[in-house]
Amino acid sequence: MGRIEELATRYRGHIGAPWQRNLAGDQKAIFVVYPKTDERKLRARLELFEMATTSTGHGWRLLDIGDTFAGWMANTDYREAYFEDPEALAMKLRSDFVQDAAGRIREILTAEGTDEDTVVAVQGVGCLFGFTRVSLVLKEVVKDIRGRLLVFFPGEYEENKYRLLDARDGWNYLAVPITLHNGVND
Repeated sequence: MGRIEELATRYRGHIGAPWQRNLAGDQKAIFVVYPKTDERKLRARLELFEMATTSTGHGWRLLDIGDTFAGWMANTDYREAYFEDPEALAMKLRSDFVQDAAGRIREILTAEGTDEDTVVAVQGVGCLFGFTRVSLVLKEVVKDIRGRLLVFFPGEYEENKYRLLDARDGWNYLAVPITLHNGVND
């Protein structure tokens, strides 16, 4: 069995268990952590996670945020000036870009048809690298999670810390990690 198939099997075991309803938003998040080199393989096999979700009686909504920065930048005033002086963009990234990325996720979390039995899956979080932190974006949406938020996370999880693309200082997050290591909750 390949790595992505193994992750999907572990995910199915977790998502098929009875859901606690009284959890805080960040406890409703699930991170499927995989090697960054497996991004294309994961994208090609996303249906495994959808089938695992729907076979256990839950709804499935998928959002790809891979083009978030490009879309945000295209709609930003003074974008030409930012290309000439990228340092000037730093403050706008910390505020406006985080809000824009969070807004895209919030839109699907709060959409009609997304309820307490729905998994909202987010792929493409690697596109945030270098612009903002995943933790800052998730902090903005945790109160909007009704069912579960599934984040496909290219990076590492060890000692209760997540590291996007293996390159940043990690952060501690209450999400349930699903990894290739010794079980679902390593």
